[in-house]
Amino acid sequence: MENQKPKVLFIGAGAIGAAVAAWTAPHYEELYVMDTGAIQDALKSEGITIYQTDRAEATRETVKVRTIDSLGELPDVDIIVLGVKNYSLPKMAETLVSAFGDRPLIVSLANGTENQKILPQYFTKVAYGVISFNARRDRPVVVGYQKKGPILLGTPDGSLKEELRSVQAILALGCETLVVDDFQNAVHSKIVMNLTNALDTLVGQGYQEVSNFAVYQKLLTSTLWEGVRIVKAAGYRECKMGGMPSFATLRLGAILPGFLTRSMFRKKIRTMVMSSMTQDILLRGSGSSEIDSLTGYIVSLAHEHGVKAPFNETIYRLAKDNFGEGFKPMSCEAVMAAVDERRKS
Repeated sequence: MENQKPKVLFIGAGAIGAAVAAWTAPHYEELYVMDTGAIQDALKSEGITIYQTDRAEATRETVKVRTIDSLGELPDVDIIVLGVKNYSLPKMAETLVSAFGDRPLIVSLANGTENQKILPQYFTKVAYGVISFNARRDRPVVVGYQKKGPILLGTPDGSLKEELRSVQAILALGCETLVVDDFQNAVHSKIVMNLTNALDTLVGQGYQEVSNFAVYQKLLTSTLWEGVRIVKAAGYRECKMGGMPSFATLRLGAILPGFLTRSMFRKKIRTMVMSSMTQDILLRGSGSSEIDSLTGYIVSLAHEHGVKAPFNETIYRLAKDNFGEGFKPMSCEAVMAAVDERRKS
């Protein structure tokens, strides 16, 4: 890797993987992308179309990327960037080990902490990226994004310094990319923000008009502030991530009367894109989601550290009971009523 540019393979061209690959590919010739089925066909024939959601026409562009159809086409790959979710990692890891052994550096962009348990079972060199921006996939290889980056890179034990700098140098060609020392704080700060995903999917936010915006605001602000209190009780500190609300802002959102902050809240919601969980469950009818690695993980932390979590516990239970084929969004009032019942128990 010292004498030539590292070869980088992106596996998974969902919203995040496609956006980062499209930003980086024009500036780095040794970048390749691989997916399967219709997505792979579209990558080869169309490239990746990206646009900033609040300036769609001005920013829309299509980027041609180098693709491979099989792992055998790139036997000397140096860095593999995984844009796949945690529930797909075990099978993917087995495939990669069969193809490459333990030689490449693996970089996982999945949310949560589950990837930190899965990937080290297969590889000795694993790094992780915390994605501090929102993106959505409109259709295969067409992606809208809120802003370019940042991506926060790190390892749980602070190792792989040289390898992290190499990945940073490549990805920073396309978007802001930082190496952070307080990596677990970054992971848990992002998990708090990801608690919006399950609630938004339950009530259809971003998919349809919610039934009662005032109740939705109360649900969301309370869920996020509850998440902050849980990760703090578990010993994690806030990691500031560009463009995402601070813990102090989340506290104010939860304790101030809703009517005082509603206009600002509406404005913020309009800038958010549909979460990947909402797309998976409501648009694609998938039975797989990140519910266990995000809300489920927060609920387990709450139980471990003795923090009451009626909002996240209720959302988790409702999601586990209802997500799947044929799921239809619930009313905000029904979710709040379930929270109130949980508080009484």
